Amino acid sequence: MTMTHPGLPQAWGILIWGVMLAASLWALFRPLKAPAAPWHYTLERLPLLGGFVRWAASRPWLLLALRILIVALFLLVIAAGLFGTPIPERNLATLLTWNIWWAGLIVSIFFLGSAWCGICPWDTLATWLVRRRLWRRAEPNNSLNLRVPRAIRNIWPALLLFIGLTWLELGVGVTTSPYATALLALLMVVLATVSLAIYERRAFCRYFCPVGRTIGFYAQLAPVELRPVDPDICARCETLDCYYGNEQIEPCPTHLVMGRLTQNTYCTSCGNCSQACPHQNVAWRLRSPAAEAAAGARPHWDEAWFMLGLLALTGFHGLTMMPFWEDWMRDFARLIGDSGQLLWTFSLGLVGVLAVPLAFYTLAAWATARLAGTTLPFRRAFSQLAFVAIPLAFAYHLAHNLNHLLREGRGLGEVLLNPLGTGTLPLTMAEKHARMVLPIPQDLLFGLQASLMIFGFLIALKVIRSRGRALFNGGTAPSMWRLTPVLGFAIAMTAFHLWLLMQPMIMRM
Repeated sequence: MTMTHPGLPQAWGILIWGVMLAASLWALFRPLKAPAAPWHYTLERLPLLGGFVRWAASRPWLLLALRILIVALFLLVIAAGLFGTPIPERNLATLLTWNIWWAGLIVSIFFLGSAWCGICPWDTLATWLVRRRLWRRAEPNNSLNLRVPRAIRNIWPALLLFIGLTWLELGVGVTTSPYATALLALLMVVLATVSLAIYERRAFCRYFCPVGRTIGFYAQLAPVELRPVDPDICARCETLDCYYGNEQIEPCPTHLVMGRLTQNTYCTSCGNCSQACPHQNVAWRLRSPAAEAAAGARPHWDEAWFMLGLLALTGFHGLTMMPFWEDWMRDFARLIGDSGQLLWTFSLGLVGVLAVPLAFYTLAAWATARLAGTTLPFRRAFSQLAFVAIPLAFAYHLAHNLNHLLREGRGLGEVLLNPLGTGTLPLTMAEKHARMVLPIPQDLLFGLQASLMIFGFLIALKVIRSRGRALFNGGTAPSMWRLTPVLGFAIAMTAFHLWLLMQPMIMRM
Protein backbone atom coordinates (compact mmCIF):
# COMPACT_ATOMS: atom_id res chain seq x y z
CA MET A 1 0.00 0.00 0.00
CA THR A 2 1.38 3.42 -0.99
CA MET A 3 1.52 5.98 1.80
CA THR A 4 0.98 9.63 0.97
CA HIS A 5 1.28 12.94 2.77
CA PRO A 6 -1.76 15.23 2.63
CA GLY A 7 -1.51 18.17 0.30
CA LEU A 8 -1.85 21.84 1.17
CA PRO A 9 -5.54 22.62 1.85
CA GLN A 10 -7.47 24.71 -0.67
CA ALA A 11 -7.90 27.61 1.75
CA TRP A 12 -4.14 28.08 1.93
CA GLY A 13 -3.94 27.93 -1.86
CA ILE A 14 -6.54 30.68 -2.16
CA LEU A 15 -4.59 32.81 0.32
CA ILE A 16 -1.38 32.41 -1.69
CA TRP A 17 -3.16 33.28 -4.93
CA GLY A 18 -4.66 36.38 -3.29
CA VAL A 19 -1.26 37.61 -2.13
CA MET A 20 0.28 36.88 -5.54
CA LEU A 21 -2.37 38.83 -7.42
CA ALA A 22 -2.28 41.77 -4.98
CA ALA A 23 1.52 41.94 -5.13
CA SER A 24 1.51 41.70 -8.94
CA LEU A 25 -0.99 44.56 -9.27
CA TRP A 26 1.02 46.65 -6.81
CA ALA A 27 4.17 46.02 -8.83
CA LEU A 28 2.50 46.87 -12.15
CA PHE A 29 1.33 50.29 -10.98
CA ARG A 30 4.38 51.25 -8.95
CA PRO A 31 7.14 53.07 -10.89
CA LEU A 32 10.45 51.29 -11.32
CA LYS A 33 13.11 52.96 -9.21
CA ALA A 34 16.79 52.35 -8.67
CA PRO A 35 17.25 49.84 -5.83
CA ALA A 36 18.23 51.25 -2.46
CA ALA A 37 21.64 50.47 -1.02
CA PRO A 38 21.48 47.07 0.69
CA TRP A 39 21.69 47.00 4.46
CA HIS A 40 23.91 44.70 6.47
CA TYR A 41 24.84 44.15 10.09
CA THR A 42 27.97 42.40 11.37
CA LEU A 43 27.07 39.40 13.52
CA GLU A 44 29.91 40.07 15.96
CA ARG A 45 28.12 43.22 17.09
CA LEU A 46 25.06 41.32 18.28
CA PRO A 47 24.70 41.01 22.08
CA LEU A 48 25.41 37.48 23.40
CA LEU A 49 25.47 35.85 19.96
CA GLY A 50 28.24 38.17 18.76
CA GLY A 51 30.62 36.91 21.42
CA PHE A 52 30.00 33.30 20.41
CA VAL A 53 30.57 34.15 16.72
CA ARG A 54 33.92 35.81 17.55
CA TRP A 55 34.94 32.85 19.69
CA ALA A 56 34.00 30.25 17.07
CA ALA A 57 35.63 32.15 14.19
CA SER A 58 38.93 32.44 16.05
CA ARG A 59 39.25 28.69 16.76
CA PRO A 60 40.16 26.63 13.67
CA TRP A 61 40.07 23.43 15.73
CA LEU A 62 36.31 23.79 16.05
CA LEU A 63 35.87 23.57 12.28
CA LEU A 64 38.28 20.62 12.19
CA ALA A 65 36.29 18.85 14.91
CA LEU A 66 33.08 19.32 12.93
CA ARG A 67 34.74 17.92 9.81
CA ILE A 68 36.00 14.87 11.68
CA LEU A 69 32.52 14.27 13.11
CA ILE A 70 30.85 14.55 9.70
CA VAL A 71 33.44 12.26 8.09
CA ALA A 72 32.88 9.66 10.80
CA LEU A 73 29.13 9.77 10.16
CA PHE A 74 29.74 9.62 6.41
CA LEU A 75 31.93 6.51 6.78
CA LEU A 76 29.21 4.92 8.90
CA VAL A 77 26.76 5.62 6.07
CA ILE A 78 29.14 3.93 3.60
CA ALA A 79 29.51 0.89 5.85
CA ALA A 80 25.76 0.64 6.37
CA GLY A 81 25.09 0.85 2.66
CA LEU A 82 27.70 -1.72 1.68
CA PHE A 83 27.18 -4.25 4.47
CA GLY A 84 23.77 -3.52 5.98
CA THR A 85 20.23 -4.60 5.23
CA PRO A 86 18.81 -3.88 1.76
CA ILE A 87 15.58 -2.63 3.39
CA PRO A 88 15.90 1.15 2.74
CA GLU A 89 13.79 2.36 5.66
CA ARG A 90 15.85 0.25 8.09
CA ASN A 91 19.28 1.22 6.75
CA LEU A 92 21.12 4.35 7.89
CA ALA A 93 22.57 4.97 4.41
CA THR A 94 19.23 5.60 2.70
CA LEU A 95 17.31 7.11 5.61
CA LEU A 96 20.01 9.59 6.61
CA THR A 97 21.08 10.48 3.05
CA TRP A 98 17.73 10.99 1.36
CA ASN A 99 15.23 11.71 4.15
CA ILE A 100 17.39 13.71 6.55
CA TRP A 101 20.53 15.07 4.89
CA TRP A 102 19.17 16.19 1.52
CA ALA A 103 15.95 17.59 2.97
CA GLY A 104 17.72 19.22 5.91
CA LEU A 105 20.50 20.60 3.73
CA ILE A 106 18.08 22.76 1.74
CA VAL A 107 16.51 24.04 4.95
CA SER A 108 19.95 24.82 6.44
CA ILE A 109 20.80 27.09 3.49
CA PHE A 110 17.88 29.32 4.46
CA PHE A 111 19.63 30.11 7.77
CA LEU A 112 23.33 29.32 7.29
CA GLY A 113 24.04 29.86 3.59
CA SER A 114 26.84 27.65 2.28
CA ALA A 115 27.96 26.43 5.72
CA TRP A 116 27.62 22.78 4.67
CA CYS A 117 30.37 23.19 2.07
CA GLY A 118 32.77 24.10 4.87
CA ILE A 119 32.33 20.66 6.49
CA CYS A 120 31.54 18.57 3.38
CA PRO A 121 32.92 15.02 3.82
CA TRP A 122 33.62 14.62 0.08
CA ASP A 123 36.05 17.54 0.07
CA THR A 124 37.42 16.74 3.54
CA LEU A 125 38.33 13.16 2.59
CA ALA A 126 39.76 14.31 -0.76
CA THR A 127 41.92 16.87 1.05
CA TRP A 128 43.21 14.34 3.56
CA LEU A 129 43.99 11.80 0.83
CA VAL A 130 45.81 14.25 -1.45
CA ARG A 131 47.30 16.78 0.97
CA ARG A 132 47.98 14.10 3.64
CA ARG A 133 47.37 16.54 6.47
CA LEU A 134 44.37 16.94 8.77
CA TRP A 135 44.61 20.71 8.63
CA ARG A 136 46.94 23.60 7.93
CA ARG A 137 48.66 24.13 4.59
CA ALA A 138 50.58 21.25 3.02
CA GLU A 139 53.79 22.01 1.14
CA PRO A 140 54.21 20.40 -1.31
CA ASN A 141 50.50 19.88 -1.77
CA ASN A 142 50.82 16.61 -3.75
CA SER A 143 48.79 17.92 -6.70
CA LEU A 144 49.72 18.45 -10.33
CA ASN A 145 48.20 21.94 -9.89
CA LEU A 146 47.07 22.10 -13.52
CA ARG A 147 44.75 24.86 -14.53
CA VAL A 148 41.25 23.71 -15.40
CA PRO A 149 40.86 23.63 -19.22
CA ARG A 150 38.93 26.59 -20.56
CA ALA A 151 36.28 24.30 -22.08
CA ILE A 152 35.15 23.17 -18.63
CA ARG A 153 36.00 26.30 -16.67
CA ASN A 154 32.31 26.91 -16.11
CA ILE A 155 29.44 25.15 -14.38
CA TRP A 156 28.11 23.19 -17.34
CA PRO A 157 29.72 20.05 -15.84
CA ALA A 158 27.85 20.64 -12.57
CA LEU A 159 24.54 21.01 -14.43
CA LEU A 160 25.13 17.80 -16.39
CA LEU A 161 26.05 15.95 -13.19
CA PHE A 162 22.92 17.33 -11.51
CA ILE A 163 20.74 16.00 -14.32
CA GLY A 164 22.61 12.68 -14.17
CA LEU A 165 22.09 12.39 -10.41
CA THR A 166 18.39 13.12 -10.87
CA TRP A 167 18.22 10.32 -13.45
CA LEU A 168 19.93 7.92 -11.04
CA GLU A 169 17.82 9.02 -8.09
CA LEU A 170 14.38 8.94 -9.69
CA GLY A 171 14.86 6.75 -12.75
CA VAL A 172 17.16 4.00 -11.52
CA GLY A 173 15.91 4.22 -7.92
CA VAL A 174 19.14 4.92 -6.03
CA THR A 175 17.12 6.34 -3.11
CA THR A 176 15.62 2.93 -2.36
CA SER A 177 18.93 1.01 -2.48
CA PRO A 178 21.39 1.35 0.45
CA TYR A 179 24.13 -0.33 -1.61
CA ALA A 180 23.68 2.04 -4.58
CA THR A 181 23.53 5.01 -2.20
CA ALA A 182 26.90 4.02 -0.71
CA LEU A 183 28.45 3.54 -4.16
CA LEU A 184 27.18 6.95 -5.25
CA ALA A 185 28.68 8.55 -2.13
CA LEU A 186 32.02 6.86 -2.81
CA LEU A 187 31.89 8.03 -6.43
CA MET A 188 31.59 11.65 -5.29
CA VAL A 189 34.66 11.21 -3.05
CA VAL A 190 36.59 9.72 -5.98
CA LEU A 191 35.63 12.63 -8.25
CA ALA A 192 36.64 15.18 -5.61
CA THR A 193 39.94 13.37 -4.95
CA VAL A 194 40.90 13.00 -8.61
CA SER A 195 40.04 16.63 -9.28
CA LEU A 196 42.14 17.80 -6.32
CA ALA A 197 45.08 15.64 -7.41
CA ILE A 198 45.05 17.03 -10.96
CA TYR A 199 43.80 20.61 -10.85
CA GLU A 200 44.75 23.63 -8.77
CA ARG A 201 42.80 24.50 -5.65
CA ARG A 202 39.25 23.00 -5.39
CA ALA A 203 38.15 22.66 -9.01
CA PHE A 204 35.54 20.06 -8.01
CA CYS A 205 33.85 22.52 -5.64
CA ARG A 206 34.06 25.41 -8.11
CA TYR A 207 33.04 23.78 -11.38
CA PHE A 208 31.84 20.20 -10.99
CA CYS A 209 29.93 19.55 -7.75
CA PRO A 210 26.14 19.66 -8.36
CA VAL A 211 25.36 19.82 -4.65
CA GLY A 212 27.83 22.64 -4.05
CA ARG A 213 26.54 24.66 -6.98
CA THR A 214 22.95 24.14 -5.81
CA ILE A 215 23.95 25.38 -2.36
CA GLY A 216 25.82 28.31 -3.92
CA PHE A 217 22.88 29.57 -5.93
CA TYR A 218 20.37 29.06 -3.14
CA ALA A 219 22.80 30.86 -0.81
CA GLN A 220 22.16 34.01 -2.84
CA LEU A 221 18.95 34.20 -0.78
CA ALA A 222 20.58 33.40 2.57
CA PRO A 223 20.38 36.15 5.21
CA VAL A 224 24.09 35.72 6.07
CA GLU A 225 27.27 36.47 4.15
CA LEU A 226 31.04 36.45 4.73
CA ARG A 227 32.35 39.91 3.80
CA PRO A 228 34.97 42.54 4.72
CA VAL A 229 34.38 44.49 7.90
CA ASP A 230 36.03 47.59 6.43
CA PRO A 231 36.26 47.67 2.58
CA ASP A 232 38.96 50.37 2.76
CA ILE A 233 41.33 47.96 4.51
CA CYS A 234 40.85 45.46 1.69
CA ALA A 235 41.43 48.19 -0.88
CA ARG A 236 44.80 49.02 0.70
CA CYS A 237 45.84 45.38 1.18
CA GLU A 238 48.92 44.36 -0.82
CA THR A 239 49.36 40.73 0.29
CA LEU A 240 45.86 39.39 -0.55
CA ASP A 241 46.20 36.60 1.98
CA CYS A 242 42.48 35.92 1.56
CA TYR A 243 43.26 34.82 -2.01
CA TYR A 244 46.78 33.38 -1.76
CA GLY A 245 46.71 32.12 1.83
CA ASN A 246 49.85 32.19 3.98
CA GLU A 247 52.39 29.79 5.44
CA GLN A 248 49.73 28.05 7.54
CA ILE A 249 46.45 28.61 5.69
CA GLU A 250 45.42 27.27 2.28
CA PRO A 251 44.41 29.81 -0.42
CA CYS A 252 40.77 30.44 -1.26
CA PRO A 253 39.57 27.15 -2.81
CA THR A 254 37.38 28.87 -5.41
CA HIS A 255 39.61 31.83 -6.41
CA LEU A 256 37.75 34.59 -4.54
CA VAL A 257 39.23 37.91 -3.38
CA MET A 258 37.43 39.11 -0.28
CA GLY A 259 37.68 42.81 -1.16
CA ARG A 260 35.80 42.18 -4.43
CA LEU A 261 33.29 39.62 -3.16
CA THR A 262 29.70 40.55 -3.96
CA GLN A 263 27.91 37.20 -3.95
CA ASN A 264 27.72 33.92 -2.03
CA THR A 265 27.57 31.72 -5.14
CA TYR A 266 31.11 30.36 -4.99
CA CYS A 267 31.95 30.91 -1.31
CA THR A 268 32.32 27.54 0.45
CA SER A 269 32.43 28.93 4.00
CA CYS A 270 35.77 27.16 4.53
CA GLY A 271 37.09 29.91 6.82
CA ASN A 272 40.44 30.27 5.03
CA CYS A 273 40.00 33.97 4.35
CA SER A 274 39.03 34.86 7.92
CA GLN A 275 41.94 32.81 9.34
CA ALA A 276 44.51 34.14 6.85
CA CYS A 277 43.58 37.84 6.95
CA PRO A 278 46.35 39.67 8.88
CA HIS A 279 43.95 42.53 9.66
CA GLN A 280 41.10 40.34 10.99
CA ASN A 281 38.93 42.16 8.50
CA VAL A 282 36.60 39.28 7.51
CA ALA A 283 33.38 38.60 9.40
CA TRP A 284 29.90 37.15 9.07
CA ARG A 285 27.09 39.64 8.74
CA LEU A 286 23.32 39.73 8.32
CA ARG A 287 21.71 41.14 5.18
CA SER A 288 18.47 41.29 3.20
CA PRO A 289 17.69 37.91 1.56
CA ALA A 290 16.83 39.73 -1.67
CA ALA A 291 19.99 41.85 -1.95
CA GLU A 292 22.15 39.47 -3.95
CA ALA A 293 19.66 37.89 -6.36
CA ALA A 294 18.06 41.26 -7.08
CA ALA A 295 21.21 43.25 -7.76
CA GLY A 296 24.45 41.96 -6.21
CA ALA A 297 25.21 38.87 -8.31
CA ARG A 298 26.63 39.27 -11.83
CA PRO A 299 24.84 37.53 -14.71
CA HIS A 300 26.66 34.81 -16.67
CA TRP A 301 25.41 32.54 -19.46
CA ASP A 302 26.30 29.20 -17.84
CA GLU A 303 25.00 30.31 -14.46
CA ALA A 304 21.69 31.36 -16.01
CA TRP A 305 21.20 27.86 -17.41
CA PHE A 306 22.08 26.26 -14.08
CA MET A 307 19.53 28.45 -12.28
CA LEU A 308 16.85 27.55 -14.79
CA GLY A 309 17.86 23.88 -14.69
CA LEU A 310 17.60 23.99 -10.91
CA LEU A 311 14.07 25.40 -11.20
CA ALA A 312 13.02 22.73 -13.71
CA LEU A 313 14.61 19.83 -11.79
CA THR A 314 13.04 20.95 -8.51
CA GLY A 315 9.59 20.86 -10.08
CA PHE A 316 10.40 17.51 -11.69
CA HIS A 317 11.29 16.00 -8.30
CA GLY A 318 7.91 17.06 -6.97
CA LEU A 319 6.06 15.78 -10.02
CA THR A 320 7.56 12.29 -9.73
CA MET A 321 6.23 12.00 -6.17
CA MET A 322 2.63 12.48 -7.23
CA PRO A 323 0.45 9.32 -7.15
CA PHE A 324 -0.51 9.79 -10.82
CA TRP A 325 3.11 9.95 -12.10
CA GLU A 326 3.50 6.19 -12.43
CA ASP A 327 0.22 5.96 -14.35
CA TRP A 328 1.48 8.63 -16.73
CA MET A 329 4.73 6.74 -17.25
CA ARG A 330 2.97 3.43 -17.90
CA ASP A 331 0.63 5.03 -20.43
CA PHE A 332 3.56 6.73 -22.17
CA ALA A 333 5.54 3.47 -22.16
CA ARG A 334 2.72 1.66 -23.94
CA LEU A 335 2.59 4.48 -26.47
CA ILE A 336 6.29 4.21 -27.38
CA GLY A 337 6.57 0.45 -26.90
CA ASP A 338 8.91 0.59 -23.89
CA SER A 339 9.13 -2.32 -21.47
CA GLY A 340 11.30 -3.54 -18.61
CA GLN A 341 12.33 -0.85 -16.13
CA LEU A 342 10.89 1.94 -18.31
CA LEU A 343 14.20 3.83 -18.32
CA TRP A 344 13.61 5.12 -21.84
CA THR A 345 10.15 6.30 -20.81
CA PHE A 346 11.52 8.02 -17.71
CA SER A 347 14.40 9.59 -19.63
CA LEU A 348 12.07 11.05 -22.25
CA GLY A 349 9.76 12.25 -19.50
CA LEU A 350 12.72 13.95 -17.77
CA VAL A 351 13.75 15.69 -20.99
CA GLY A 352 10.18 16.79 -21.67
CA VAL A 353 9.58 18.18 -18.19
CA LEU A 354 12.90 20.05 -18.32
CA ALA A 355 12.22 21.46 -21.78
CA VAL A 356 8.84 23.04 -20.99
CA PRO A 357 9.90 25.62 -18.35
CA LEU A 358 13.16 26.31 -20.20
CA ALA A 359 11.27 27.05 -23.43
CA PHE A 360 8.69 29.10 -21.52
CA TYR A 361 11.40 31.20 -19.89
CA THR A 362 13.27 31.71 -23.17
CA LEU A 363 10.09 33.01 -24.80
CA ALA A 364 9.33 35.24 -21.78
CA ALA A 365 12.88 36.66 -21.73
CA TRP A 366 12.77 37.36 -25.49
CA ALA A 367 9.38 39.10 -25.25
CA THR A 368 10.51 41.12 -22.21
CA ALA A 369 13.68 42.23 -23.96
CA ARG A 370 11.65 43.34 -27.01
CA LEU A 371 9.13 45.27 -24.92
CA ALA A 372 11.91 46.91 -22.88
CA GLY A 373 13.66 48.01 -26.06
CA THR A 374 17.00 46.93 -24.67
CA THR A 375 20.21 47.32 -26.64
CA LEU A 376 21.79 44.43 -24.76
CA PRO A 377 22.49 41.20 -26.67
CA PHE A 378 19.83 38.57 -26.04
CA ARG A 379 22.27 36.32 -24.15
CA ARG A 380 22.90 39.17 -21.71
CA ALA A 381 19.19 39.91 -21.24
CA PHE A 382 18.51 36.16 -20.85
CA SER A 383 21.17 35.88 -18.14
CA GLN A 384 20.05 39.08 -16.41
CA LEU A 385 16.46 37.93 -15.93
CA ALA A 386 17.32 34.30 -15.08
CA PHE A 387 17.84 35.23 -11.42
CA VAL A 388 14.05 35.07 -11.07
CA ALA A 389 14.42 31.26 -11.10
CA ILE A 390 16.31 31.18 -7.78
CA PRO A 391 13.55 32.35 -5.37
CA LEU A 392 10.92 30.35 -7.29
CA ALA A 393 12.97 27.13 -7.04
CA PHE A 394 14.17 27.72 -3.48
CA ALA A 395 10.72 28.48 -2.06
CA TYR A 396 9.15 25.35 -3.53
CA HIS A 397 12.17 23.20 -2.64
CA LEU A 398 11.93 24.33 0.98
CA ALA A 399 8.16 23.84 1.17
CA HIS A 400 8.41 20.39 -0.45
CA ASN A 401 11.32 19.22 1.73
CA LEU A 402 9.62 20.26 4.96
CA ASN A 403 7.23 17.35 4.42
CA HIS A 404 10.07 14.87 4.03
CA LEU A 405 12.09 16.26 6.92
CA LEU A 406 9.29 16.53 9.47
CA ARG A 407 7.27 13.47 8.50
CA GLU A 408 9.83 10.93 7.35
CA GLY A 409 12.73 11.72 9.67
CA ARG A 410 11.12 10.38 12.82
CA GLY A 411 12.73 6.94 12.55
CA LEU A 412 16.30 8.26 12.68
CA GLY A 413 16.90 7.52 16.36
CA GLU A 414 15.90 3.90 15.95
CA VAL A 415 18.10 3.48 12.87
CA LEU A 416 21.10 5.12 14.57
CA LEU A 417 20.93 2.45 17.27
CA ASN A 418 21.09 -0.22 14.55
CA PRO A 419 22.62 1.54 11.51
CA LEU A 420 23.08 -1.65 9.47
CA GLY A 421 19.51 -2.76 10.16
CA THR A 422 20.68 -6.15 11.41
CA GLY A 423 17.78 -8.56 11.97
CA THR A 424 15.10 -6.07 10.94
CA LEU A 425 12.00 -6.46 8.78
CA PRO A 426 10.27 -3.92 6.51
CA LEU A 427 8.14 -1.31 8.24
CA THR A 428 4.65 -2.45 9.18
CA MET A 429 1.67 -0.29 8.26
CA ALA A 430 1.44 0.79 11.90
CA GLU A 431 5.08 1.88 11.88
CA LYS A 432 4.61 3.79 8.61
CA HIS A 433 1.63 5.62 10.09
CA ALA A 434 3.65 6.38 13.22
CA ARG A 435 6.48 7.84 11.14
CA MET A 436 4.03 10.08 9.33
CA VAL A 437 2.86 11.73 12.56
CA LEU A 438 4.08 15.31 12.57
CA PRO A 439 6.15 16.60 15.52
CA ILE A 440 4.37 19.94 15.08
CA PRO A 441 0.69 20.82 14.47
CA GLN A 442 -0.27 20.12 10.86
CA ASP A 443 -1.71 23.60 10.41
CA LEU A 444 1.66 25.04 11.41
CA LEU A 445 3.32 23.01 8.65
CA PHE A 446 0.77 24.27 6.13
CA GLY A 447 1.32 27.82 7.34
CA LEU A 448 5.10 27.46 6.92
CA GLN A 449 4.67 26.07 3.41
CA ALA A 450 2.30 28.88 2.43
CA SER A 451 4.65 31.49 3.90
CA LEU A 452 7.56 30.07 1.92
CA MET A 453 5.59 30.19 -1.35
CA ILE A 454 4.63 33.81 -0.67
CA PHE A 455 8.24 34.63 0.29
CA GLY A 456 9.55 33.12 -2.96
CA PHE A 457 7.09 35.01 -5.13
CA LEU A 458 7.72 38.36 -3.42
CA ILE A 459 11.49 37.94 -3.81
CA ALA A 460 10.96 36.95 -7.46
CA LEU A 461 8.92 40.10 -7.95
CA LYS A 462 11.72 42.21 -6.50
CA VAL A 463 14.24 40.45 -8.75
CA ILE A 464 12.09 41.16 -11.82
CA ARG A 465 11.79 44.84 -10.96
CA SER A 466 15.49 45.28 -10.18
CA ARG A 467 16.94 43.12 -12.97
CA GLY A 468 14.32 44.25 -15.47
CA ARG A 469 15.07 47.91 -14.87
CA ALA A 470 18.63 47.32 -16.06
CA LEU A 471 17.30 46.25 -19.48
CA PHE A 472 15.87 49.63 -20.44
CA ASN A 473 17.96 51.90 -22.63
CA GLY A 474 17.98 55.67 -22.45
CA GLY A 475 15.13 56.14 -24.93
CA THR A 476 12.68 53.77 -23.27
CA ALA A 477 10.78 54.76 -20.14
CA PRO A 478 11.21 52.19 -17.37
CA SER A 479 7.80 50.61 -16.80
CA MET A 480 6.78 47.40 -15.06
CA TRP A 481 4.19 46.82 -17.79
CA ARG A 482 7.04 46.10 -20.20
CA LEU A 483 8.21 43.31 -17.89
CA THR A 484 4.88 41.43 -17.89
CA PRO A 485 6.17 38.42 -19.91
CA VAL A 486 8.72 37.44 -17.27
CA LEU A 487 6.19 38.31 -14.56
CA GLY A 488 3.79 35.88 -16.25
CA PHE A 489 6.54 33.25 -16.12
CA ALA A 490 6.95 33.78 -12.37
CA ILE A 491 3.18 33.55 -11.80
CA ALA A 492 2.89 30.39 -13.91
CA MET A 493 5.78 28.61 -12.18
CA THR A 494 4.46 29.54 -8.72
CA ALA A 495 1.02 28.29 -9.75
CA PHE A 496 2.55 24.98 -10.88
CA HIS A 497 4.46 24.59 -7.63
CA LEU A 498 1.36 25.48 -5.64
CA TRP A 499 -0.62 22.83 -7.53
CA LEU A 500 2.06 20.26 -6.68
CA LEU A 501 1.95 21.20 -2.99
CA MET A 502 -1.82 20.79 -2.94
CA GLN A 503 -1.62 17.19 -4.18
CA PRO A 504 -1.03 14.19 -1.89
CA MET A 505 2.67 13.29 -2.01
CA ILE A 506 4.06 9.75 -1.91
CA MET A 507 6.47 8.94 0.92
CA ARG A 508 10.09 8.64 -0.22
CA MET A 509 10.42 5.14 1.29
